[in-house]
Amino acid sequence: MTYWRGLSAAEQGRAIGRGELSPLWLAEEYLAAIHAHPQADLIYARLTEDRAMAEAQAAEQRARAGQRRSPLDGVPISWKDLFDTAGTATEAGSRLLAGRIPDRDAAVLAAATAQGLVCLGKTHMTELAFSGLGLNPMTATPPNVNDPAWAPGGSSSGAAASVAFDLAAAAAGSDTGGSVRIPSAWMNLVGLKTTHGRLPPAGTVPLVERFDTIGPLARTVEDAALMLAAFEGGRPADLRGASLKGARLLVLETLATEGTRPEPLAAFDGAVQRLKDAGASVEHGTFELLRTAMDLAGILFTTEAWAIWRETIEAAPELMYGPVRDRFRQGATTSGADFVDAWRTLKTIREDWAIAMMPYDAVLAPSSAILPPDAARLASDPAYFSSENLLALRNTRIGNLMGLCALTLPTPIPGCGLMLMGRALNEEALLRLGAAAEGPVAGR
Repeated sequence: MTYWRGLSAAEQGRAIGRGELSPLWLAEEYLAAIHAHPQADLIYARLTEDRAMAEAQAAEQRARAGQRRSPLDGVPISWKDLFDTAGTATEAGSRLLAGRIPDRDAAVLAAATAQGLVCLGKTHMTELAFSGLGLNPMTATPPNVNDPAWAPGGSSSGAAASVAFDLAAAAAGSDTGGSVRIPSAWMNLVGLKTTHGRLPPAGTVPLVERFDTIGPLARTVEDAALMLAAFEGGRPADLRGASLKGARLLVLETLATEGTRPEPLAAFDGAVQRLKDAGASVEHGTFELLRTAMDLAGILFTTEAWAIWRETIEAAPELMYGPVRDRFRQGATTSGADFVDAWRTLKTIREDWAIAMMPYDAVLAPSSAILPPDAARLASDPAYFSSENLLALRNTRIGNLMGLCALTLPTPIPGCGLMLMGRALNEEALLRLGAAAEGPVAGR
């Protein structure tokens, strides 16, 4: 008997299209598995069972009539708990937003529903999405599929866990500084950070609006491409015939490999060698202005996050986990002049990056400089929480600062990913490259 929940979202969709798999049965199977899973309450904040069954029933009728709306019509997915769902609480992992019930779906959820995707429920996340570690003592910390002692990665922690534990075919997450890519890398998944502005943010709880992006967490690059198409109601990237031959890649040595710990560095070096063996041209280079951009990150991220959330936080600061609350408060001391100056400087650096990276199809870096840290130590040692969080997000933040799209692929070493960074609004080309690279990177 086929273990359908272990297959990719695309494979499930194709089986529905062939008449081999019932969307109604599949939704029931996922919901039963969630109810039976001993850690489901740490992964899902709440289920949308009535909605899921109604959507699955409609998908079943379309499949029988030969009127499927997309390749993922009838496939069940999860949604990070910052995407508004009409009539269902959306609390962004924070007790500050307890009981917040929107009256309409987020724009991307509405688009995905129109494409036939089935909404299973809302997944746990870091408070207000402001940490890359995934630790949330205030609501729930999802488990890491590789080691129960490891942090799950954040802030799309439950999103990654829902896919890694076969409790969703794919997941919707968000990425402001690495929040799709870190949990994807730490749980052996594919994660796509889209270019800022590509997908509409309407109906998503914001963190830093100038950096917030939406993206899928999935088992395969094909799934990520199909999810992106569903989010915007468009045509998926054509991955047929994707090849590494002739691809020109740059290993970024500025910051991205410095101080990277042995396991992720070994995973990265091995994956790069396999990309070479598969026909890619790989060069090594630096971009020293990244150091300047990274030095500005504290001003750019925390100032805007504080401006958005200060009144809510200070109305009940005891409802927040201290290290996350303290990160927000770091934005309180920046002057308006310094904030504007930081953005003007970043804009110039982005222009220089675009020129320097023009010859390359993608820039490569370890997805994270560290393995997932020990969750218990993070909870008991605020200094360790702070230092590991900065290291976890260091490499992924490059893509956000430079305004890029980026893709993380799993390597054979659990918890270690390879990241490809592409040009802004060039997701289709990046996904084609990722489709060619995912086999060699995974050691297949």
